[in-house]
Amino acid sequence: MVFLDFEKPLENLYEQLDKLKQVGDEGIIDMTESIKELEKKIQNLKKDIYANLTGWQRVQLSRHPERPYTLYYIDQMCKKFTELHGDRYCKDDKAIVGGIAKLDNQSVVILGHQKGINTKMRQYRNFGMANPDGYRKALRLMKLAERFNMPVICLIDTPGAFPGLEAEERGQAEAIARNLFEMAQLKVPILCYIIGEGASGGALGIGLGDRVCMLENTWYTVISPESCSSILWRSWDHKEEAAEALKLTPDHMLDFKLIDDIIKEPLGGAHTDPEKMAKTLKSHIKSALSELLPMDPDERITLRIEKYSQMGRVTTTDA
Repeated sequence: MVFLDFEKPLENLYEQLDKLKQVGDEGIIDMTESIKELEKKIQNLKKDIYANLTGWQRVQLSRHPERPYTLYYIDQMCKKFTELHGDRYCKDDKAIVGGIAKLDNQSVVILGHQKGINTKMRQYRNFGMANPDGYRKALRLMKLAERFNMPVICLIDTPGAFPGLEAEERGQAEAIARNLFEMAQLKVPILCYIIGEGASGGALGIGLGDRVCMLENTWYTVISPESCSSILWRSWDHKEEAAEALKLTPDHMLDFKLIDDIIKEPLGGAHTDPEKMAKTLKSHIKSALSELLPMDPDERITLRIEKYSQMGRVTTTDA
C-alpha cells in the first residue's frame, strides 16, 4: 500500500495490524480480539481523516499511483470492448483510448484519458496529456457513435492537454474547440465522468455532455494548483493555498452547477476497492442512460445547450 503524507497515522496502524496477523498465523497466541480492536481503530481513524479533506488532499488522492484508470474501468464494466485507433489525419495518440463496447446489453462508445500504470507505460501514454491527434480521435469515435446511434461515455483523467510545441503546431486549441462545438450538437447521449484529474482544456476537450459527474476524490478546474501557485507566487510552495482558492473539489463544482452529480468512492479512495468503485460507476452510467435514451435527440440537444448557457455567475458592483 502507498500512503500519502496526510495518511501517515494510518500507515503505523497498518504496520501494527500486519504484525498482529503474523503472530496469529504462527498460532502461538490467539490475536483475534486484538486484531478486531485494531481494525476498528483503523476504520474510525479513516472516517475522521477522509471526512475533513482539504482541496489539496483531494488533489493528492486523485493522483494516487494505485488509483484505477480508464482501461481498468472499461475492463470491469464492459464486455466485448474493441479499441479503435487513429484520428485519420496524423497518428494514434496513446494518451486517449476508446472504442466500441457492450455495457450489459447496450452498445456504447467509451473513451477517456489513460495515464499508464508504471513509469514505462506513463511515458508511452504521455502521462495522460493528449495531443490534438487524441482529441480528433475522440471526435471521430463520437461521430461513429452518432452514425450508429450509440451513447458516448467519456472518462476524464488528465493533468492537461500536452503543451509541447508540436501540439501547438498541429492545432491543439482548434482541436479542443472543435470537440466542444461538435459535442454540443451530437445527437446521441453523452455522459462525462471525471475519474481523477480534470485540468483545463485537456479535460474540457472530452467533457461536454448531457451529464457531467465527478468521483468524490477528484478535481476540476482551469489550472493545476502547482501552476496557479507558480504564476501568482513564482513558487510551488503555495499550492495548498491555491487549491483552496481555486475551489476545485466536487462539492464546489456542484454548488456552482458546473456538474450534475458526485459519485461516492470507497472509504479512503477509489484505489482501496477498485472493483466496488467500478460497480458503482457502472450503476450510475446505466441509471443516467435509462433517463437519456428515451428522449428525442432534438430535445436532448436543446437541454444540453440550455444547461451550458445557464452556467456562470455575474456580480456587479458600483463603480
